[in-house]
Amino acid sequence: MSSGRNPLSLVTGASGGIGEELARILARHGYDLVLVARSADKLAALAERLELDHGIQVRAVAKDLARPDAAAEIHEWLAAEGLTVDVLVNNAGMGLLGKFAEIGIEGDVEMLRLNVEAPTLLTRLLLPSMLERGSGRILSLASTAGFQPGPLMAVYYATKAYVLSFSEALANEVAGTGVTVTALCPGPTETGFSSRAGSEQSRLFKGPTMDARTAAEAGYAALMAGKPVVVPGFRNRILAFGVRLAPRRVVTQIARRMNES
Repeated sequence: MSSGRNPLSLVTGASGGIGEELARILARHGYDLVLVARSADKLAALAERLELDHGIQVRAVAKDLARPDAAAEIHEWLAAEGLTVDVLVNNAGMGLLGKFAEIGIEGDVEMLRLNVEAPTLLTRLLLPSMLERGSGRILSLASTAGFQPGPLMAVYYATKAYVLSFSEALANEVAGTGVTVTALCPGPTETGFSSRAGSEQSRLFKGPTMDARTAAEAGYAALMAGKPVVVPGFRNRILAFGVRLAPRRVVTQIARRMNES
């Protein structure tokens, strides 16, 4: 438990999209919150609203998780504040559209640090204490992209495959300990992701999309149920698991077409 009467959840990428909706859901269910994102102003505004609406304690931590030392700094800050994290939500992430050889290497490095390194390190730093207590929950944002290769977003799709594989493996390792690990795998979702990635004109985002609240509600329900993987939406589940049956070359070609304009 946290230092107060409420359990505590740490949510990364909480300033918008699925992360913000997860923070709202957790607040509604009585969790105190540590919200982490780059935008100090957005975090502060959200923290104030959640405290007023739900009578909980919310701490806003402006931090760029693409920085190599960010996860360790957050862990040190938690220790200094005497805070124990009951639920870790690894939501922060980014994507970039374009051919791998043409995208600036700085963008790919930032993506690897944010999508892969940050959730791995935060999980590694917080999981041991959860295991020691015999309780805790971890939710990491993967994607339906994690089930297939993604030409024109090669690194992004690969990072989400990592998050999915990592989460499933950890879920197996911690089975029976009182700790659970869940991968949330939404399909195209109405957040700021597509505009930041440069993919808002792609066929993928011109088709049906899910709203962020629906994806977050599915993630929270799966987290509380201790499910290893959740793919919200019937269409997304069909697509995610259908690719396992199709020839990989065909799957790759279809993914490329969906990422094209």
